[in-house]
Amino acid sequence: MSLTVEQLLRTTLTLEKALAALNALGSVGLDEDQIVSFDLYRNAVIKSFELSLDTTGRLLRKALKQFSASPRSVDALVFNDLFRHASKHGLLDETGVSRWIGYRANRNETAHDYGVAFANETLALLPSYLKDVRDLASKIQGVFDAAA
Repeated sequence: MSLTVEQLLRTTLTLEKALAALNALGSVGLDEDQIVSFDLYRNAVIKSFELSLDTTGRLLRKALKQFSASPRSVDALVFNDLFRHASKHGLLDETGVSRWIGYRANRNETAHDYGVAFANETLALLPSYLKDVRDLASKIQGVFDAAA
């Protein structure tokens, strides 16, 4: 069985569709039912972001094992170090590493802070995140294809 990024792309599409639904609904002048829908879409966006970021980490770990003589050393890397190692192998540039570490920091906060201000911070990251996740998925798939 060859490795693919299909699941990551599916979670990314879910995130994008939930974000589009949220943006279409808006947040001003909503009635009670619309407020419930807004909360539903916002929660779906945040959860889809978390899921796609976690999936990216798992796939990146598998891709980095293709460059390592010791796959166990890759298993020992903390999440942020995965991105630093991805840079060493040309999967990310230095600014990309910084953005991914920022996404991860934001994701870690979603587990502890469910306030509106925090949700808005997460929503502001998503346009660049969606571009970055697709770019990285393509590079990870390239590593998987080369190893097959």
